Amino acid sequence: MVVHLKSLLDSIQTSLLFFVPELVLITGMVILIITGLISKNKSLLTFTAFIVLTTACLSIGIHPEVYSTPVKLFGGMIRSDDFSAYLRVLLDAGGLLTVFMTWRRQQHQDQLAEYYALLITIVLGAHLLVMSTNLMMIFISLEVVSISSYVLAGFAFTKRSTEGSLKYFLFGSVASALMLYGFSLLYGFTGSLDISSAHFTSTLANHDGPLLFLAVVLALTGFLYKVAAAPLHPWSPDVYEAAPMPVVAFFSVVPKLAGLGIVTRFILTLYKSGSIQYDWQLLISAIAILTLTVGNFAALWQKNPKRLMAYSSIAQSGFLLIGVSAFLPQGIQFMLFYGSVYLLMNFLVFIYLQYFEQYELQTIASFSGAGKNFVWPSVFLLVGLVALTGLPPTAGFTAKLFIFSSLWESYQLSGKPILLWLFVFGLLNTVVSLFYYLRIPYYAFIKGGESRIKTNILVFENLFGFLLVLLILLLFFSPDLLMGWINKITFVL
Repeated sequence: MVVHLKSLLDSIQTSLLFFVPELVLITGMVILIITGLISKNKSLLTFTAFIVLTTACLSIGIHPEVYSTPVKLFGGMIRSDDFSAYLRVLLDAGGLLTVFMTWRRQQHQDQLAEYYALLITIVLGAHLLVMSTNLMMIFISLEVVSISSYVLAGFAFTKRSTEGSLKYFLFGSVASALMLYGFSLLYGFTGSLDISSAHFTSTLANHDGPLLFLAVVLALTGFLYKVAAAPLHPWSPDVYEAAPMPVVAFFSVVPKLAGLGIVTRFILTLYKSGSIQYDWQLLISAIAILTLTVGNFAALWQKNPKRLMAYSSIAQSGFLLIGVSAFLPQGIQFMLFYGSVYLLMNFLVFIYLQYFEQYELQTIASFSGAGKNFVWPSVFLLVGLVALTGLPPTAGFTAKLFIFSSLWESYQLSGKPILLWLFVFGLLNTVVSLFYYLRIPYYAFIKGGESRIKTNILVFENLFGFLLVLLILLLFFSPDLLMGWINKITFVL
């Protein structure tokens, strides 16, 4: 008994060595709450949140070799590996960019300590989600992300934001319930909660009945809800329209990347099981096609920039799912590159939408003439939207090129018609996206009209936007700056 207890304590101690970023986030949450009780200094709270997220990010990025070898932590509940390490860096970066956006409007933000605590809680839950290999841990991590997101969505403290938060909660509760039922079926089939175990995958291969298909679809429901993939997307436009702009930017990236991380692990499990009765590649490809089509065509009719970006986020989920649909290590690597670029270009757009929002430019038509009076903000916003479209010379073009090349390679290897259809629909939807992404620049630079405000003062947004634009252009000309790290990532259960 004593020996067993000692080995258990040694295991926990070893696990804590790989759990430093998460411990930093947990400590930061506590510090923020205590600081909020002692002081109402908003700059102090923002600085504390910045330090916490920076420390968590640097603790991974400075020593990436620590995560090169997969290690199971806390009895196999989570796993430390280079795949989750890279995603955790992206999640922390998303949190940091959100802190910067909040800092620019913190004078309008009440309960800032609770706001930052919730923000870091979502990042923590996202960390745990991309590391999870246990069905119970997956559910707990997803609920940490979800419940905190429901609260954060209402932080505008208006009737509309309350309605958006409630809708987010109701849709999310149903998705979580369906996912949990799918998990219970998978546990019934395998007798194991560890999706990375050989027992789980081998036992899963022996259950090819229709109930297995139902279990997988139900399990994917919870994951795809966080990704905002169709048909689990209806919550997205209302939540995006009602929530504060920094929260919208955060939702468009961090939960999405965390969801993609667990979708990838789950799909690898299905692929490794060798089950041949159902074509899981067909299922994921069909979801990607539906997501691309719904997101892009619905965005064409939007008049509100936030709702437009909500449908843009849905469409971008479709492009990210293409990397998973390829069922190739190269496809997942390119998905990570796309996710990295998506973080940069999406935040670039939201930073300037927030900038224009303070001048009451809250409809697409209201941007008429903005290019004359807000030259640099309009130019940087144009670069972000061009990057999201996937046009050169931006990294958005490189990311789409990589994604489609992996899909084409997968089609050549398998010859499956669904992959060719996905390829065609992906290219067609890229063309469609051109018509709505460039609507704001059209009004800003071409459409006649004069803005009510005459100003083009060099502000923080101009410097910060310039840095993001520089990164987006740099990754077009030198994508190996990221791919050199990504290519070292291994994808094994």
